Parts: sequence; C-alpha cells; structure tokens
Amino acid sequence: MQTRIPGSTENLWDGGAVAGLSELEKLAHRSNLLGRDRSVANFGGGNTSTKARERDHAGREVDVLWVKGSGSDLATIGAGQFTGLKLGEVLPLEERDGMSDEEMVAYLAACQLRPDMPRGSIETLLHAFVPHPHVDHTHPDAINMICCAGGGEDLAARCFGHEAVWIPYIRPGFTLSRQVGEAVRNNPNAKFVLLAKHGLVTYGSTHEESYGRTIEAINRAAEFVAGRAGEPFGGRSVEPPAPGRREELLAGVLPALRGALSSGSAEAAHKILRVDHTSDDVLEFVCGRDSRELSQVGAACPDHLVRTKVRPLWVEFDPANEGAGELKTKLCEGVEAYRRDYEAYYARHEEADEEMFDPNPRVVLIRGVGLVAAAQNAKEAGLSRDFAYRAINVMRGAHTLGGYVSLTEEESYAIEYWPLELYKLAQAPPPRELAGRVAFVTGGAGGIGGAVARSLAAEGACVVACDLDEEGAGEVAESLPQPGIAARADVTEEEEVARAYRRAILEYGGVDVVVSNAGLASSAPIEETSVEMWDKNHAVLAKGYFLVAREAFKIMREQGIGGSLIFVASKNALAAGKNAAAYSSAKAAELHLARCLAEEGGAAGIRVNTVNPDAVLSGSRIWGSSWREERAAAYGIEPGELEEHYRQRNVLKVNVLPENIAEAVLHFASAARSSRSTGNVLNVDGGVKDAYPR
Repeated sequence: MQTRIPGSTENLWDGGAVAGLSELEKLAHRSNLLGRDRSVANFGGGNTSTKARERDHAGREVDVLWVKGSGSDLATIGAGQFTGLKLGEVLPLEERDGMSDEEMVAYLAACQLRPDMPRGSIETLLHAFVPHPHVDHTHPDAINMICCAGGGEDLAARCFGHEAVWIPYIRPGFTLSRQVGEAVRNNPNAKFVLLAKHGLVTYGSTHEESYGRTIEAINRAAEFVAGRAGEPFGGRSVEPPAPGRREELLAGVLPALRGALSSGSAEAAHKILRVDHTSDDVLEFVCGRDSRELSQVGAACPDHLVRTKVRPLWVEFDPANEGAGELKTKLCEGVEAYRRDYEAYYARHEEADEEMFDPNPRVVLIRGVGLVAAAQNAKEAGLSRDFAYRAINVMRGAHTLGGYVSLTEEESYAIEYWPLELYKLAQAPPPRELAGRVAFVTGGAGGIGGAVARSLAAEGACVVACDLDEEGAGEVAESLPQPGIAARADVTEEEEVARAYRRAILEYGGVDVVVSNAGLASSAPIEETSVEMWDKNHAVLAKGYFLVAREAFKIMREQGIGGSLIFVASKNALAAGKNAAAYSSAKAAELHLARCLAEEGGAAGIRVNTVNPDAVLSGSRIWGSSWREERAAAYGIEPGELEEHYRQRNVLKVNVLPENIAEAVLHFASAARSSRSTGNVLNVDGGVKDAYPR
C-alpha cells in the first residue's frame, strides 16, 4: 500500500455523480469536494466560480459569472448560495487603472442578475478576469508551505517550472484580481497561480479540469516539501508529560485562563475554550525547539488571521519542574501582556477610528502541554483551534523549506480590520443572551432537567447534562441546538461531582450557570418514615445540593467573572407537606442553603436563587415512581385524579409543566434578565397560598 504524503489529497471527482446536473449544481458539487478537506479549503474561505449563459429579468440571454456568495462555506454551499453577475458589465473594469473597495462593491452589486442574491465573494473580480470558464481559489496547506516560505518564488519555480505563475503578496481586491487575470492571459501554458502568503488559483475548460488542477498542484507541492523534510520544528526541546498529567494540568488552570480571556476590555465577553492536548501535530509543535519563534512570525494567510489574530499567545512552561500553580500565574500574566501588546499594535495602525476588537488572544500555546482556543461560542472556538492546526501544518513545511514568513504587521492590520473581510463574519447571526456561557444541569436526563437544558442551549449556552443516567443525559445533550455533553455523577459523592465538573472544564473551560435539579421524593407519615428514607432524601436534596454548589463556587471564584446558581426546590420548601416530612424538610434546607450562599457569593458576583415548582407531573421520573401513589393516598384520592387535584388547588387553575420551570430558571441564569437578583425565590406553582413567600 502506498503511503500518503502529508499534505496531499485525493482526487474525488466522479463523472457519474454530476451526470444530469445543471452548471450551477455542478459548481456546488465541485465546491463541496474542495471544502470537505480543511487542508484544502478553510471554513468560510476560498471561492469558486463558473461562467454560463443565463436569461436575465427581461428574458435576454446573457453571459453570467456564478461566484460563491460571501460568508458561505465551500463544504456545504448549495446552488442557491452563489451570486450571478452579468459578465458583460463586469469585464470592462479590466480597462480601469484602479478601483477602491467601496467602488468595487457598489459596482458589482449593480451587475447582479437579481438584487436579492448574496453579495459576491471578495475575489469576484479575480474570477471574472481569469479567461477560463471555471476558476477555483483555495488555501491548501501544501501550497502555503511554499507561499509562506522564504524564497517562495524560487521554490515555486523549482516545484512547478513554467506551469505556475507567482504573484507577490497584495491584499485581495481590484489590483490583485487584475494582476492574476493578466498573468493567466500572458502565460497560456500555465496551469496554476500561486499567491504569496495567500494560496492557489486554478482554472480549466471544465469543472473536472479546474478541480483536478487544484488536486494536482497540492500533491506536487506536498511531494516537493516531503522530499526536503527534516526534523519538524528543529526537534524537541521538551518531552510532553503523560496524557493524564497533561489533563490534570489543564483541569487545574483552565478556569483561571478562561476568566483572564473573558475580561480586560469593554469588548471582552465570556469565552468558550476548546482544548487539544492529545493530537500528534499539536504536541509536536508545542514541544518543538523552534516553535516559540515560529509561532510569533504571524498568520499563515489572510483567512487564518481573522480567526486566530496576528499571532497566538505562547506560554513558556517546564512540565518536568513546574506545576499548575506556576502555569496558572504564567497564563494570567501572559494574557495581560498580550492585551497590552495588542493595544499597542492597534494604536500603531488605527487610522479611520475603527473600534478596537477584543484584545485577548484567540489561541494559547502551552509549551509541552497543548493548545487552547477561545471564542464567544463553541463553534468559533472550534474554528480558531482548527485554523491553528492549519497554521501548524504550514509552518512545519515552510520551516523545512528554509524559513517561515508571513504578512507584515501593516499587512496583518489591513486584513484584520478590512471591512470586506469583516463582512463575511457579520453574516453570522447575532449572539444569543447566554452566548459564551457554560451551563451545568444536574438531573439533566429528567423532564425538568431536559427542559432546562433545552431552554439554556436555545439561548446560546453550552450545556453539560449531569445525571446518574448518563445514557439518558446523553440523549438530552445530543438533542440540543448548541453543543452539549453528558456527565455521569451521583451528587451525594464528592469525587463524582468533582469528576463531572472536570469534564465541563476540559470540554469548555469552566462553568457559569449551575442548575441543581437532581432529585427524588418519598412520602410517608412520620411514624412510618424510616431512617433510611430520611437519610436518602437529605443525602440527595441537601447534601447533594451542597456538594454541587461547593464545587461550583471553587470554579467560579477561579474564573473571577461571576456566575449564577439556581436551585430547583419545591413548593414544599415553603409550605408544609402532609406525610412528606423527609422530602419537605430537605427542600427547606435547599432553600435556606441558597440564601446562605447568596450572602457568600455576592462579593464575587455569584448570584444564587431558587425556583419552587409544584407538582410537575408531565415527563417526571419522580412522579413515575411510587411517589404518585403515595401522594394520592395522602390526599385520599386516586392516582389518576392527582393532576386535576393540583390544578384545582392553585389560584390560576393551571397545571405546571417542565417548560414553565425552564422559563424561571432561564430568568435567573441570564444576567440580562436578573443581574440584580440574588437570594430570591420564584414560585412556579400556579399560586398556592400556603407557599407565598412572607
């Protein structure tokens, strides 16, 4: 079996798969093939086009350039996400000497086949000016190993000979597009265009030819680099600790790092962290002798910069002789120094009163340990991590070829604050009110817990569904609109609670919202209440809530950015429950514990509030147990009459549903809704007079 060369990719073109498709559908298919491999096309990056004959709004047949709409992703783009422009109106721009970005955008908007189409790609003119029916522009790792290497033009000539044209770096726009178009026209035997510090352009007379040339260029570049491969990153300067030790270190420092990354300026916001301390590429890099210097050169291409900033934060650490305490200090000091450096970088280049972006790093590299990426939601944090992978790959190859080079500081700023690049990012929906928050929900597999998890996730939170029933919690986590995970824990066991929180830390960096909802219920006259029944109720409902809260306080204090604890107690916490002394007294303990913790947490911005439901029968595991029969017996009615009994006893004459409890929990979880509330009680019982707080 032939070993695949690192950086190479497989030609996946299948003529049968495109048989019968329209030209636009073939373009979407071609784009999807390129986008499915992130070493070929970054998320949201690259662009593709085809030229075809179409009819305009008046029924006239015209030449149309179909080009990727700005903000879409090649891996998933569909036929409806391309923009059609009347080519006959675009091509006269080739005769112009220059054109500003604003002029170009306005002009191209007037050339659209229909006004309701998305704005065309930043590099629309490049596709128009290349005199071929099909054009692909990508940012392959293997190509950028050459494009980001010192002496890249000479290396490109040695790799491709006269089949490639080299274009020195210039920011995308009118001038670059015209240069590429002229280069292709003046070099009819060329098959590829290499853009310094940027990427690759290919073209062809058919969809298959343009796609095939991209794959050919990548594989030739990968083979060229592999033939010159040496020890990656100058060899190792440090050995990584064992996997368990790396995990232990990260679990001990991520909350403090998350707090540091979530503060420091008015633009800062709560961050989700995504970690990699296991992949070979990351460990090879963070242990490399030359990696610190390489990491500070700059971004591998404009697409990378927007997701990772100009450079990552590199943290020097000696895992053989230092521990979590030293690493925590270095991380926090490093973030603070990074912010100062970024503010100075902004001050050196700001010209048009642009608002400074969040000055915190998007990527943190810890020597010998791993990589941490940070953003305001899990998707963006994952993208920052994935773009860091691409940068590591490019640096490996470019370093092998004799030296890694990047955009200058001026070029970097021009891309980072470039309105046309930012337009793509602006196409994302606005953040929800819990964006960047991590929510930890005990009893997450149950009716109330599942409803709470869905409600918090719908508002942008990453949810950890914690339950003894890990499988059931997993089903809830998989159903959420935001990323979620399941964690198993018996809330009466200290080690299990700590382990569940550790999962949350390693997955997302920490925790902001904790919903204590794990429960059970027992009913019996006092003389029939056993010590075992009493202890079990108080173990889960009092001790369990204490353990979950204690661990939450530790993490939230480490983060230093506040937090919210919500206890799901019961109407019985305020109203005496007949034949339910064990349950009701434990619920009363929960309520008073919340009040005590509100006093303790206030100075740290940790709010603690209580939601008191009454008789949530729908979807409840508790009410599916003997509790239903026991409570019916206490009221002298049949179990089937309970729901109507509870409805009639409240003043609103309503039944209480899990979704109603979730609404109340969301109120306390959201600082936008309840930033001034702590130590409070919100009854969700339809109005039970005996439970009115007083």
